[in-house]
Amino acid sequence: MKVTFLGTGTSHGVPSLDCMINDYKDCPHDVCKASINDPKHRRTRSSILIETNGKNLLIDVSADFRYQALRESIKRIDAVLLTHSHADHIGGIPDIRSYTVKQALPFYGSHETITAVKNTFRYIFDDSTFIGGGIPHIDTHIIDKDFSLFGEQIIPIKVSHGTLAGAYGYRINSLGYIPDLKSIDEKELQKLKGIDTLILNCLRIKPLHSTHLTLAESIDLARQISPRRCYFIHLCHDIHYELDSLTLDSWMYFSYDRLKITV
Repeated sequence: MKVTFLGTGTSHGVPSLDCMINDYKDCPHDVCKASINDPKHRRTRSSILIETNGKNLLIDVSADFRYQALRESIKRIDAVLLTHSHADHIGGIPDIRSYTVKQALPFYGSHETITAVKNTFRYIFDDSTFIGGGIPHIDTHIIDKDFSLFGEQIIPIKVSHGTLAGAYGYRINSLGYIPDLKSIDEKELQKLKGIDTLILNCLRIKPLHSTHLTLAESIDLARQISPRRCYFIHLCHDIHYELDSLTLDSWMYFSYDRLKITV
């Protein structure tokens, strides 16, 4: 499988509007200001594209999806996995219409996530919607157990993400992808054992957050899962990928937009 990191940032993205409005005065490590000239600091909202067996599988349709698709020249999407229904992970759904002209695009997610998508984008699923402006054609599939897609085994991993119900990560053969979580129970954790590559939430260095892992927690969870390598994503502006990487184990990395790996 070939994996492209379409976005690696938090819901604010990097640089953040907050920092720009305040002339970058309070940005940790000057990360937001540095992003002007250093593309590795320029983090759009988190999402990945997996190329496998001649198919393109998108995980989440981020609020920056249109920009990401143009930047990476994505010509085709064959299916979408959704991790959860927060705006930074589904905000680009209206723009996916360009990939559904010939046939409906299958979307997979938990009952809570699919329900939220239908409520948020009600016009897409309403038969009376006027379609002159174009709407995405989407086939939704509620998943709560393992299934096969494009020759790959997909295992939903239930995680706790604050009070939001129905948040998932996914194991896709030897790849684990969990962009948003605060905790995971032992039963679900075991589903990730033996993976080659882990892509894991790491919000910030500052400790304690109500809905996300922070750096020390992310490192600890990665060590418990013990993959061959781990890439941290969903990074905010207090993580400087060069300075802060000194705290990581040799097989851990801070990811960046446009990073490409093979699993």
